[in-house]
Amino acid sequence: MTPANELPSGDGRIYLCAPVNALVEGIYEENVSFAEVRRHGDFGLGTFNDLDGEMVMLDGRVYQIDSDGRVTTIADDALTPFACVTFYKPSLFAESSQALTHEGFLDWLVKLLPSPNLFYALRIEGAFTHVKARSVPKQVCYRPLVDVAREQHVFNFFEVEGTLAGFYTPSFMASLSVPGLHLHFLSDDHSEGGHLLECHPANVRVGIQPLSTVELSLPLTREYMSWDFHRDINQDLNKAEK
Repeated sequence: MTPANELPSGDGRIYLCAPVNALVEGIYEENVSFAEVRRHGDFGLGTFNDLDGEMVMLDGRVYQIDSDGRVTTIADDALTPFACVTFYKPSLFAESSQALTHEGFLDWLVKLLPSPNLFYALRIEGAFTHVKARSVPKQVCYRPLVDVAREQHVFNFFEVEGTLAGFYTPSFMASLSVPGLHLHFLSDDHSEGGHLLECHPANVRVGIQPLSTVELSLPLTREYMSWDFHRDINQDLNKAEK
Protein backbone atom coordinates (compact mmCIF):
# COMPACT_ATOMS: atom_id res chain seq x y z
CA MET A 1 0.00 0.00 0.00
CA THR A 2 1.33 3.45 -0.87
CA PRO A 3 1.97 5.34 2.41
CA ALA A 4 -0.58 8.03 3.20
CA ASN A 5 2.07 10.76 3.07
CA GLU A 6 3.03 9.96 -0.53
CA LEU A 7 1.35 11.86 -3.31
CA PRO A 8 -0.97 9.70 -5.45
CA SER A 9 -0.13 9.25 -9.11
CA GLY A 10 -2.33 9.11 -12.16
CA ASP A 11 -4.97 11.31 -13.71
CA GLY A 12 -8.13 9.34 -12.95
CA ARG A 13 -11.40 10.96 -13.96
CA ILE A 14 -14.77 10.73 -12.22
CA TYR A 15 -17.95 11.33 -14.24
CA LEU A 16 -21.34 12.35 -12.85
CA CYS A 17 -24.30 12.50 -15.21
CA ALA A 18 -26.03 14.98 -12.86
CA PRO A 19 -25.27 16.56 -9.48
CA VAL A 20 -26.63 14.70 -6.47
CA ASN A 21 -28.42 17.81 -5.18
CA ALA A 22 -31.01 17.34 -7.94
CA LEU A 23 -31.72 13.81 -6.68
CA VAL A 24 -31.99 15.03 -3.08
CA GLU A 25 -34.62 17.57 -4.12
CA GLY A 26 -36.71 14.89 -5.84
CA ILE A 27 -35.80 15.24 -9.51
CA TYR A 28 -35.86 11.55 -10.40
CA GLU A 29 -36.03 11.77 -14.19
CA GLU A 30 -33.04 13.11 -16.10
CA ASN A 31 -33.30 10.50 -18.89
CA VAL A 32 -29.57 9.84 -19.27
CA SER A 33 -29.09 6.46 -20.95
CA PHE A 34 -26.64 3.90 -19.66
CA ALA A 35 -25.21 3.81 -23.17
CA GLU A 36 -24.05 7.37 -22.45
CA VAL A 37 -22.91 6.55 -18.92
CA ARG A 38 -20.81 3.63 -20.18
CA ARG A 39 -18.93 6.01 -22.48
CA HIS A 40 -17.45 7.51 -19.29
CA GLY A 41 -16.75 4.48 -17.12
CA ASP A 42 -16.97 0.76 -16.38
CA PHE A 43 -17.30 0.99 -12.58
CA GLY A 44 -19.59 2.91 -10.27
CA LEU A 45 -22.97 3.36 -8.68
CA GLY A 46 -26.19 5.33 -8.95
CA THR A 47 -29.89 4.77 -9.44
CA PHE A 48 -32.53 4.59 -12.16
CA ASN A 49 -35.24 6.90 -13.45
CA ASP A 50 -38.04 7.27 -10.87
CA LEU A 51 -35.54 6.16 -8.20
CA ASP A 52 -36.32 2.58 -9.21
CA GLY A 53 -33.72 0.72 -7.14
CA GLU A 54 -29.98 0.88 -6.54
CA MET A 55 -27.36 0.61 -9.30
CA VAL A 56 -23.96 -1.08 -9.23
CA MET A 57 -21.61 -1.12 -12.24
CA LEU A 58 -18.81 -3.69 -12.18
CA ASP A 59 -16.50 -4.45 -15.12
CA GLY A 60 -18.80 -2.54 -17.45
CA ARG A 61 -21.95 -4.46 -16.51
CA VAL A 62 -24.86 -2.60 -14.91
CA TYR A 63 -26.91 -4.24 -12.16
CA GLN A 64 -30.21 -3.08 -10.67
CA ILE A 65 -31.23 -4.05 -7.14
CA ASP A 66 -34.96 -3.35 -6.85
CA SER A 67 -37.00 -2.69 -3.71
CA ASP A 68 -37.61 -6.43 -3.26
CA GLY A 69 -33.89 -7.14 -3.36
CA ARG A 70 -33.94 -8.76 -6.80
CA VAL A 71 -30.84 -8.24 -8.96
CA THR A 72 -31.21 -7.72 -12.72
CA THR A 73 -28.66 -6.99 -15.43
CA ILE A 74 -29.59 -3.76 -17.22
CA ALA A 75 -29.33 -2.90 -20.93
CA ASP A 76 -27.92 0.31 -22.40
CA ASP A 77 -31.35 1.83 -23.10
CA ALA A 78 -32.25 2.05 -19.38
CA LEU A 79 -32.28 5.61 -18.02
CA THR A 80 -30.80 7.25 -14.94
CA PRO A 81 -31.14 10.57 -13.09
CA PHE A 82 -27.85 10.07 -11.22
CA ALA A 83 -24.82 7.90 -11.89
CA CYS A 84 -21.23 8.24 -10.76
CA VAL A 85 -18.65 6.23 -12.72
CA THR A 86 -14.99 5.93 -13.70
CA PHE A 87 -12.77 3.65 -15.73
CA TYR A 88 -11.45 1.71 -12.77
CA LYS A 89 -7.66 1.39 -12.63
CA PRO A 90 -6.60 1.05 -8.99
CA SER A 91 -3.10 2.05 -7.96
CA LEU A 92 -3.37 1.56 -4.17
CA PHE A 93 -4.08 -1.77 -2.50
CA ALA A 94 -4.60 -3.14 1.00
CA GLU A 95 -6.00 -6.22 2.75
CA SER A 96 -7.58 -6.94 6.11
CA SER A 97 -8.04 -10.41 7.58
CA GLN A 98 -9.38 -9.10 10.89
CA ALA A 99 -13.03 -9.05 11.88
CA LEU A 100 -14.02 -5.38 11.86
CA THR A 101 -16.97 -3.43 13.16
CA HIS A 102 -18.67 -1.16 10.67
CA GLU A 103 -17.16 1.93 12.27
CA GLY A 104 -13.73 0.30 12.36
CA PHE A 105 -14.05 -0.69 8.70
CA LEU A 106 -14.92 2.84 7.57
CA ASP A 107 -12.12 4.29 9.67
CA TRP A 108 -9.66 1.81 8.12
CA LEU A 109 -10.75 2.76 4.60
CA VAL A 110 -10.47 6.51 5.20
CA LYS A 111 -7.00 6.13 6.71
CA LEU A 112 -5.84 4.42 3.50
CA LEU A 113 -6.56 7.56 1.46
CA PRO A 114 -3.56 9.83 0.84
CA SER A 115 -5.63 13.02 1.15
CA PRO A 116 -9.23 13.94 2.09
CA ASN A 117 -9.29 16.49 -0.73
CA LEU A 118 -9.50 14.14 -3.74
CA PHE A 119 -12.13 11.80 -5.09
CA TYR A 120 -11.39 8.06 -4.90
CA ALA A 121 -12.95 4.97 -6.45
CA LEU A 122 -12.96 2.01 -4.05
CA ARG A 123 -13.62 -1.65 -4.79
CA ILE A 124 -13.71 -3.91 -1.72
CA GLU A 125 -13.99 -7.66 -2.32
CA GLY A 126 -14.16 -10.53 0.11
CA ALA A 127 -16.10 -12.17 2.94
CA PHE A 128 -18.51 -10.44 5.30
CA THR A 129 -20.18 -11.84 8.40
CA HIS A 130 -23.00 -9.33 7.97
CA VAL A 131 -24.09 -6.79 5.38
CA LYS A 132 -27.05 -4.49 5.93
CA ALA A 133 -28.26 -2.85 2.73
CA ARG A 134 -31.29 -1.07 1.37
CA SER A 135 -33.22 -0.24 -1.75
CA VAL A 136 -36.22 2.02 -2.26
CA PRO A 137 -39.51 1.54 -4.11
CA LYS A 138 -40.15 3.28 -7.40
CA GLN A 139 -41.20 6.91 -6.92
CA VAL A 140 -42.94 9.81 -8.55
CA CYS A 141 -40.87 12.95 -8.94
CA TYR A 142 -40.60 15.83 -6.48
CA ARG A 143 -40.82 13.85 -3.25
CA PRO A 144 -37.64 14.82 -1.39
CA LEU A 145 -35.15 11.98 -1.05
CA VAL A 146 -35.18 12.24 2.74
CA ASP A 147 -38.91 11.38 2.72
CA VAL A 148 -38.41 8.47 0.32
CA ALA A 149 -35.66 7.04 2.55
CA ARG A 150 -38.23 6.49 5.30
CA GLU A 151 -39.85 3.89 3.00
CA GLN A 152 -36.62 2.04 2.25
CA HIS A 153 -36.62 -1.75 2.24
CA VAL A 154 -33.76 -3.09 4.38
CA PHE A 155 -31.99 -6.39 3.73
CA ASN A 156 -29.64 -8.31 6.03
CA PHE A 157 -27.15 -10.75 4.51
CA PHE A 158 -25.11 -13.08 6.71
CA GLU A 159 -21.89 -14.96 5.91
CA VAL A 160 -21.81 -13.56 2.39
CA GLU A 161 -19.09 -12.96 -0.16
CA GLY A 162 -19.32 -10.03 -2.49
CA THR A 163 -18.14 -6.64 -3.64
CA LEU A 164 -18.59 -3.13 -2.29
CA ALA A 165 -18.27 -0.57 -5.09
CA GLY A 166 -18.25 3.16 -4.63
CA PHE A 167 -16.50 6.42 -4.06
CA TYR A 168 -15.06 8.79 -1.51
CA THR A 169 -16.08 12.42 -2.12
CA PRO A 170 -14.44 15.43 -0.42
CA SER A 171 -16.77 17.26 1.96
CA PHE A 172 -16.62 20.47 -0.07
CA MET A 173 -18.12 18.64 -3.09
CA ALA A 174 -21.36 17.68 -1.31
CA SER A 175 -23.59 19.30 -3.94
CA LEU A 176 -22.10 17.02 -6.61
CA SER A 177 -21.92 13.62 -4.89
CA VAL A 178 -22.48 12.03 -1.49
CA PRO A 179 -19.67 13.32 0.76
CA GLY A 180 -17.40 10.80 2.43
CA LEU A 181 -17.77 7.12 1.60
CA HIS A 182 -20.71 6.01 -0.56
CA LEU A 183 -20.82 2.27 -1.26
CA HIS A 184 -23.19 -0.22 -2.89
CA PHE A 185 -23.01 -4.00 -2.34
CA LEU A 186 -23.41 -6.89 -4.78
CA SER A 187 -23.00 -10.53 -3.76
CA ASP A 188 -20.65 -12.74 -5.77
CA ASP A 189 -23.56 -14.81 -7.09
CA HIS A 190 -25.37 -11.60 -8.17
CA SER A 191 -28.47 -12.57 -6.20
CA GLU A 192 -28.57 -9.79 -3.59
CA GLY A 193 -27.27 -6.35 -2.78
CA GLY A 194 -28.17 -2.71 -2.25
CA HIS A 195 -27.01 0.61 -0.87
CA LEU A 196 -24.68 -0.12 2.05
CA LEU A 197 -25.98 0.84 5.49
CA GLU A 198 -23.67 -1.30 7.62
CA CYS A 199 -21.25 -4.19 7.25
CA HIS A 200 -18.86 -6.37 9.23
CA PRO A 201 -15.96 -7.57 7.05
CA ALA A 202 -14.14 -10.78 7.91
CA ASN A 203 -11.51 -10.95 5.18
CA VAL A 204 -11.37 -8.30 2.46
CA ARG A 205 -9.05 -6.70 -0.04
CA VAL A 206 -9.44 -3.17 -1.37
CA GLY A 207 -8.28 -1.43 -4.52
CA ILE A 208 -8.27 2.37 -4.54
CA GLN A 209 -8.02 4.73 -7.49
CA PRO A 210 -7.32 8.44 -6.82
CA LEU A 211 -9.44 10.64 -9.08
CA SER A 212 -8.14 14.14 -9.70
CA THR A 213 -10.42 15.25 -12.55
CA VAL A 214 -14.20 15.75 -12.29
CA GLU A 215 -16.48 15.60 -15.34
CA LEU A 216 -20.03 16.79 -14.62
CA SER A 217 -22.91 16.76 -17.07
CA LEU A 218 -25.63 19.25 -16.13
CA PRO A 219 -29.15 18.13 -17.14
CA LEU A 220 -31.16 20.07 -19.68
CA THR A 221 -34.60 18.96 -18.50
CA ARG A 222 -37.19 21.64 -17.79
CA GLU A 223 -37.40 20.60 -14.14
CA TYR A 224 -33.68 20.92 -13.55
CA MET A 225 -33.33 24.16 -15.49
CA SER A 226 -36.09 25.86 -13.48
CA TRP A 227 -35.30 24.53 -9.98
CA ASP A 228 -34.12 26.78 -7.15
CA PHE A 229 -31.05 25.06 -5.67
CA HIS A 230 -30.28 27.62 -2.96
CA ARG A 231 -31.41 25.32 -0.14
CA ASP A 232 -28.69 23.66 1.95
CA ILE A 233 -29.21 19.92 1.30
CA ASN A 234 -26.43 18.57 3.55
CA GLN A 235 -28.69 17.54 6.43
CA ASP A 236 -31.18 15.82 4.12
CA LEU A 237 -28.41 14.07 2.23
CA ASN A 238 -26.88 12.73 5.42
CA LYS A 239 -30.24 11.37 6.61
CA ALA A 240 -31.12 9.84 3.26
CA GLU A 241 -27.78 8.22 2.43
CA LYS A 242 -26.40 7.15 5.81
